[in-house]
Amino acid sequence: MRIATWNVNSIRTRFGRVVDWLVREDIDVLAMQEIKCRPDQFPIEAFEQAGYQLKINGLNQWNGVAFASRHEMTDVAHGFDGMPGFGAPIKGQEAVQGTGPNGLPLEARALGVTVGDLRLWSLYVPNGRALGDPHLDYKLAWLEALRTSTTAWLDEDPDLPLALMGDWNIAPLDSDMGDPSFRLGSSTHVSPEERAAFAAFEPLVQDVVRPIVPEGYTFWDYKAGRFPKDEGMRIDFIMGSTAFADSVTGASIHRDERKGDSPSDHVPVVCDIDPSLLTDTFEDEYDRPMVF
Repeated sequence: MRIATWNVNSIRTRFGRVVDWLVREDIDVLAMQEIKCRPDQFPIEAFEQAGYQLKINGLNQWNGVAFASRHEMTDVAHGFDGMPGFGAPIKGQEAVQGTGPNGLPLEARALGVTVGDLRLWSLYVPNGRALGDPHLDYKLAWLEALRTSTTAWLDEDPDLPLALMGDWNIAPLDSDMGDPSFRLGSSTHVSPEERAAFAAFEPLVQDVVRPIVPEGYTFWDYKAGRFPKDEGMRIDFIMGSTAFADSVTGASIHRDERKGDSPSDHVPVVCDIDPSLLTDTFEDEYDRPMVF
């Protein structure tokens, strides 16, 4: 079973490429970020024709998260408890947007689904913009609310196979940052506060990709020839609970998806799961005889 995350940077621009990759790489579940559209604008038909169901949380041309899955998705959650809002309401979307506990409008940055035994989240962590910017305070508050919710989920069920997947907009280690325009002390993504916020998750969930793929970036800016010079950063992660991490048998970063015509500036991150290590939900499905 293959689980993946990918910041697609506009699904309407890249849906053909994404669907081709899903089929070619035999992906079971894909968490997408930065879809940049409402559900009614999402190119659903292309995914359904390839055998994928969709769950979508999008409000406008910014942000937005989604799941594509070959398996049934249940317990859908558009956001988590305590998730703060930011900015002004989106015109025409006020009724569905809602507000956070800080009284500000919620953005489409989190989507939770259950697939079999797995509890999966597609997360698009706020960028932060610049040191001293209110958006950085929002980012840190957003991460703290997510950590609090994650703690509650695992306190309720310590054996929950949980994965927090997506674009975290943090390079937690120096080896994760290869873009020379980002500097400690003057840039987001590498600030001590952001790195501490990321590290606060590690008692709860762990990076399931780094132990298998210790090197490699997941994002390269379109500007300044960052990709040809390999001046990227690792900011896309699959963070799994102990039960999830124990089921992981392989992982990969699909760097070649940054090549070719009109690529996203991010690439897919994939982990392979042994379904027999989970419960009967997946054992029954994968043990069925093949029919040709």
